[in-house]
Amino acid sequence: MRTQRLAGALISVLALALTATGCGGSDSGAGGTGGGGGTAKGAGTTATADRVEPLATVPEPELPVTVDSADGTKVTVTSTDRLVPLTGSLSEIVFTLGLGKHVVARDITATFEQAEKLPVVTRAHDVSAESVLSLRPTLVIAETTTGPSEAVEQIRDAGIPLLVVEPAKGLDDVGTRIGTVARALGVDAAGDELSARTAERIAAVQKRIPAPGDGEKPRVAFLYLRGSASVYLLGGRDSGASSLLEAAGAVDAGKESGLDKDFTAITSEALAKAAPDAILLMSKGLESVGGPDGLVKIPGVAETPAGLDRRFISVDDGVLLNYGPRTDQVLASLVEQLYPDGE
Repeated sequence: MRTQRLAGALISVLALALTATGCGGSDSGAGGTGGGGGTAKGAGTTATADRVEPLATVPEPELPVTVDSADGTKVTVTSTDRLVPLTGSLSEIVFTLGLGKHVVARDITATFEQAEKLPVVTRAHDVSAESVLSLRPTLVIAETTTGPSEAVEQIRDAGIPLLVVEPAKGLDDVGTRIGTVARALGVDAAGDELSARTAERIAAVQKRIPAPGDGEKPRVAFLYLRGSASVYLLGGRDSGASSLLEAAGAVDAGKESGLDKDFTAITSEALAKAAPDAILLMSKGLESVGGPDGLVKIPGVAETPAGLDRRFISVDDGVLLNYGPRTDQVLASLVEQLYPDGE
């Protein structure tokens, strides 16, 4: 479904969801306008600038390097002159490491300002091998969820170094992903610096999380919505949101209610069992159902504690589940909306 990570991972999920709901079409594009979101009782979109913050010093790649690819191959990188990261989260890492000037194309989920003028080499979330090859890249970076597989193989068969990395699933993956990309680019020291900076900023946000006044953590359900495609999903254990919610001092209501899958179709019964105090959504997902007024019309939402209080939290699609250098901003937005009164 990009961070982004979701943009790639949700392709298969949406296919299952559309079967479950009996509806066709999909709109899994992860757009977004920044790391912020709305307020807990309104969920309007802020005007936060959608930019990444590169390291202060631009690193000089030390090449060649040979690295292990997640698909079992070894990749030798001899040049970073023309880079093509095939997900928004990978683009975010490359730009933040300071090598954005070498990026020659972007995936549709790379929504931040520094990348917005680059040519898009994906259709929905399918890679166009022809578009990638026409840009003569010296390195292509993909994820295991990048597809179609034929396009990925076509790029590799053309002799282009192509590194495949595992998608991020939680906060524990942030430093690992940054390090993997940095090593492939020959900028290990910059990767260490960025990993440390990101970890410090995440820790600083967590220090601001208030202790639960009644001893109970707020229960938050993650909903993935695409009203135009009649896709209404409730996140479970493997949705990708659990780590973020737990870092914010909350309980993933879907996971806690026993949903072992990544996503399941929303039903009144499932929402009643989850009983969320708040609902987390992607901004475009909330917009797709008509905002808060439309959200409460989805069966079961209005009857939850979150629906009764209209306690809805929105974070921009392009960063919510990236688990990259801007995770501290995502976490800060979540914390601010979840605890608007500091408690």
